[in-house]
Amino acid sequence: MKEKINVNKTSDGKQFYSYLDLNKLSKEIYENMRIPKKEMKRWKLGVRGIKQMEIDVFKKNNGEKKETYSQDWTAYNQAQQKEKVLLMNILNELLDYIPFPKRKGVGRKPLSIKDKIFHIVLQSYNLKSSRRCVSDLEIAKRLGYLEKAPHFNSVLKSLRDPSITNYLNHLIEVSGLPLKNVESDFAIDSSGFSTSQFDRWLDVRAEPNSMKRRFKKCHLTCGVKTNIITAVNITKARASDSNEFPDLVKKTNKLYDIREISADKAYLSKKHFLLVSQIGGIAYIPFKKNTTGKRGSTKLWGDMYRYFLNHQEEYMQHYHKRSNSETVFHMLKTKFSKHLRSKDESGQTNEILAKCLCHNLCVLIQESFELGIELDFKKCAEIPIAHIYR
Repeated sequence: MKEKINVNKTSDGKQFYSYLDLNKLSKEIYENMRIPKKEMKRWKLGVRGIKQMEIDVFKKNNGEKKETYSQDWTAYNQAQQKEKVLLMNILNELLDYIPFPKRKGVGRKPLSIKDKIFHIVLQSYNLKSSRRCVSDLEIAKRLGYLEKAPHFNSVLKSLRDPSITNYLNHLIEVSGLPLKNVESDFAIDSSGFSTSQFDRWLDVRAEPNSMKRRFKKCHLTCGVKTNIITAVNITKARASDSNEFPDLVKKTNKLYDIREISADKAYLSKKHFLLVSQIGGIAYIPFKKNTTGKRGSTKLWGDMYRYFLNHQEEYMQHYHKRSNSETVFHMLKTKFSKHLRSKDESGQTNEILAKCLCHNLCVLIQESFELGIELDFKKCAEIPIAHIYR
């Protein structure tokens, strides 16, 4: 058992708000925030744990049927009201299962990697400056989530620390474990995040615009049912989308059983169709106008090309699941900002990854209320952390 923390005193031993018992208050908060256990419902395909939505089927003038999905407003309202407290609780539990290295040596003890990650994730969620975020970190410390509340400059240094990039990538991947049995269809896409930096005049003088803002590009894979992010790669603005496809698929395949992958024409490649087929899935990527099924093409390429030509409406229904990736980017940029504050390249990468992790935690909170899923991260300790990320 963890040592009991006196949350009503500062590190100097002085009383902090003597009229307020923070320990009692925190217990009351979590008692009210406890996620209700709901009976799991079945999807029409019989898969346990998949979202059960009320389907309203109606006929259009041309006789076609369209499915519309109503929002579970009760679960949505509860999740939104309790999101911030639950986010800190879930993030702390998730970090407890990550085997961080222990520091060896003498001298002043630096901030732990766990605390650094907690700092930047909470700051990304609050959309506040490092100075205005310190008060929230002080609350988190008194609730037992942090060893000590840092100086605001320490928060900025944590953001620029390249050693936590691998851990952020790992946390994004494993945070979707509770939804492993829910997601089987995935979408891949990329989008840019703006910075406060501009390219040199010598580099852009031949361009139509006199100044070109520098961007960082985020490539991601997401589930099409819950919008959980399963893998992320951060590159420069002009990096090729197609080159990131294999790595994103392989990362997703480590934890999920892939049935379908949807992507736009930028990812069209024989190698990509073959890669998804080898792991037991089907890639739905639309073919370009100049695509032919002539000799030299693989059998899989020819079969998918004929499927695209002869059953285009059915093919495009699978392909349009890709729209969920655009929804994910809209959620990221609307809720956690499309602009990056950091000027350091490592800081910009960590900032985007922190936004993605915040998004996943918010998705987990929402789905825990709607599906009644138990958020258990015990298997995280069994998943190795990759030490090389591009």
